[in-house]
Amino acid sequence: MNRRLHAFWNSWLGSVLIVVLFTQAAATGLRVDGVSMLPNLRHGEFVIIPKYEGWAHRLGLGTYARGDVIVFKPPRDADAEWTRTWRGLPLPWAYRPYLIKRVVALPGDHVRIHAGVVTVNGQPVPRDADTTAYWRAQGCWDTASTTANLAHDPRVLGEGHGTETLTVPPGTVYVLGDNRSPGGSVDSRAFGPVPLSDVAGRAALSVWPLLRHRDARSECSATRAVHLSGPLTLNVRAHP
Repeated sequence: MNRRLHAFWNSWLGSVLIVVLFTQAAATGLRVDGVSMLPNLRHGEFVIIPKYEGWAHRLGLGTYARGDVIVFKPPRDADAEWTRTWRGLPLPWAYRPYLIKRVVALPGDHVRIHAGVVTVNGQPVPRDADTTAYWRAQGCWDTASTTANLAHDPRVLGEGHGTETLTVPPGTVYVLGDNRSPGGSVDSRAFGPVPLSDVAGRAALSVWPLLRHRDARSECSATRAVHLSGPLTLNVRAHP
């Protein structure tokens, strides 16, 4: 009997345990679902998350930087972000699916959003120039909606009142999606700053698909269809 258990451990349990420990403490992967990070991340891309960074940051060792792309669970009090389905299949319990967004502001930073322009501590967000240029070219840059004019608008989730400015509380980060079309991303503008305890880690590397079309054009419509064109380029790349 002991010999059989030993053989079972060597053939299966040991491997499973190593995989579990690796994905929980070292690194794991996530498939991008949706278009909230367009044009930088597309639906179906697979990214690698070094989870040891997330554990270190929770323990107070280092922190995330403005511009980092992170994977996290929305705050627990964001009721609209809980779901009972997975890949279209019903589940008997509710859970908070992981989201992927970009860190715009850190604890103590002052965020202001007006006419689609995001400023942090009175300065424009550096990467936003490229992001807004893309959406302006698509004809979809949102400057008029309430979400494009408020740093926090919990009315998106059916609660509270909006404010044009916000100071990021300690132990949290303020995140936005790169998709700045109307309704293109549900992020800190809706559910507020994200507690570091809910952050799984930084999306450090895109690894799949290996190749992607150079150009992606987004429709300014409710379907949010994306049309790909241009030559194939290498998609394996590190994220700042």
